[in-house]
Amino acid sequence: MQITAGMVKELRERSGAGMMECKKALTEVGGDVETAIEHLRKQGLAKADKKSGRVAAEGRIAMAQDGAQAVLVEVNCETDFVAKDDNF
Repeated sequence: MQITAGMVKELRERSGAGMMECKKALTEVGGDVETAIEHLRKQGLAKADKKSGRVAAEGRIAMAQDGAQAVLVEVNCETDFVAKDDNF
């Protein structure tokens, strides 16, 4: 089946996935949008499983206060290179 730009657009709007991921999913399932959505969900779960084993042990802690209130924020990342960057 021919995969059209409209099909890819519809799948992107409904799934939030990238254009190439949507096109690949539609190609793999034969052009059915509903099946492609399910396929993308399964792929997303597989990607999440791969990332769940990685540890974000580096990071920074920041605090702000104004006399009556205070907030404490911890942001973690996987590498110390990221944690040491001024943009982090």
